[in-house]
Amino acid sequence: MLTALSGLCQPFFPTWPLWSINLLVTMLSALLAALFVTQRYGKKEGGVEEEKKKKKLTGKEKAEAEELRQDFDSFKAYYIGVYAVIMLADWMQGTHMYTLYLSYGVDISTLFLTGFLSGAIFAPFLGSVVDKVGRKNSCIVYCVLEIVINTMEHSTNFKILMFGRVLGGISTNLLFSAFESWMTTEHRKQGFPEDWLKEIYAAASVTNGVTAVAAGIVAQQLEDWLGHIGPFKGAVALTVLALILVLRWEENYGEDKGENSGSSVVTQFKEQFKEGWSATLSNPDILKIGLIQSLGEGAMYTFVFMWVPTLLSLAPNSDVPTGAVFSSLMIAITMGGSVFPLVHSCLGSTELAATATYFLAALCMLCPALCLSNFGNCFTPVLVAFVMVEFSIGLFFPAAGILRSKYVPDHLQGAILNIFRLPLNLLVVTGTKLTDLYQPSTVYSVVCCWYLVAAILQFTMTDTYKSLFNVEEKEEEEEEEEEEVVEKKPKRSRSTKRTPSKSTKRTPSKSTPSKETASKRTPSTKTPPKKTPRASSRKSTVKAKSTRASSRKPKKKGD
Repeated sequence: MLTALSGLCQPFFPTWPLWSINLLVTMLSALLAALFVTQRYGKKEGGVEEEKKKKKLTGKEKAEAEELRQDFDSFKAYYIGVYAVIMLADWMQGTHMYTLYLSYGVDISTLFLTGFLSGAIFAPFLGSVVDKVGRKNSCIVYCVLEIVINTMEHSTNFKILMFGRVLGGISTNLLFSAFESWMTTEHRKQGFPEDWLKEIYAAASVTNGVTAVAAGIVAQQLEDWLGHIGPFKGAVALTVLALILVLRWEENYGEDKGENSGSSVVTQFKEQFKEGWSATLSNPDILKIGLIQSLGEGAMYTFVFMWVPTLLSLAPNSDVPTGAVFSSLMIAITMGGSVFPLVHSCLGSTELAATATYFLAALCMLCPALCLSNFGNCFTPVLVAFVMVEFSIGLFFPAAGILRSKYVPDHLQGAILNIFRLPLNLLVVTGTKLTDLYQPSTVYSVVCCWYLVAAILQFTMTDTYKSLFNVEEKEEEEEEEEEEVVEKKPKRSRSTKRTPSKSTKRTPSKSTPSKETASKRTPSTKTPPKKTPRASSRKSTVKAKSTRASSRKPKKKGD
């Protein structure tokens, strides 16, 4: 059946090789199947839980719950609408930036590296600005910057293009921090359940894939009509539309507007900057989330930089219609986002779902690493591996968003999300430079290792890992707490022995019960009175340890 559909489509794309048409038709069919399975089974499980909750509610509470759900659907639809316009504009310029610079005859690698380095330099500071200035205001600044940047792309002057790439590093950081920070905070501000956040992240992942597919088609049409600069003109128009839509949003900040109102703006930025870094470095969960997602996205951007030359070197006659392959890969991302709620419900937790996602991506990157170094003709396996990598990326986006909203504090969303982009940009720069120094198989091996390290770190945050390896740590913490309590008790009795007159003068009523309680604690008269409290504390700790050791013995025998 798929072969018949490919035969019907081939007259419309006479210059495309048959394998590319087969790939596109297969991916479209798989997407329809994924959407059907998700609609049929994914919502059914959530519907059962909602029905159980509704049965326990009264008539008034049911009406309020339905009204809350309607408000959430409206909120989600409006945010996803703005997100779709923003991402469509971003994809349109991203897919044709290389060909535009190629037509200008400028140093392309220098321009790309400038953008990534700019993002790495400004990332640690922009988050504090987003939280203090306001998330809505930051989104407005992003839209204005994108209009200016895409206008600069009309110039062939290298210095102007370089300055545009510096601004591009700033705008990219705002794109991936300000919008998400605003949505997460506004979601909680409206009083929506925390569990509903995964619906927004899944919808955003699907929207990202759909807009990427649409961007390839629309940008190609604009390029045919207006030349290489056509997609950038379309991006300016879309960004203006997004700016108008963002103006209707309510503002929210990293903290209440009234807090620190007496301090200067510079002081507030410094405090927010220090607090963001302090929270990131002192909280192991936040630090892990930042490292994990930087490794995942760094591997993703390195892969994006490599897939075109890799397929060109392996394809028959080097005939690769990049538009068709790009659309197929974006369909794979859409599939990943659409089936994420089902995967999440099957695995039971976001941490476990993210672990499986990174491990799948590592296996997929292992395929080109082995094929390119050990085998000759491996075009089909590598192409399938690339499709599966994009599918895992589609799973990664909603999982990463949920984990960020779960572990990153609301009032530090902008600051910490931009701190995450510092190692990300450094990894992207590293991956890009590796492609100039080493063979593709070696670079794919490095990308595979990045995904594998991300999977291992993510697994350490799962309940499965904690239940297996954190039991002894909990017992040691309990022992230390008990020892501290035991050591504190003798110290109090020693202080009363040294100054009995003062204690009786100040608190005569309290001194008597303290002696009674002390006598109750040590009822045996065989204990020599000359022993120091330190020795008694040691004896009590030994007894406490022996009782705990004896209490553990049945567990060991049972195990």
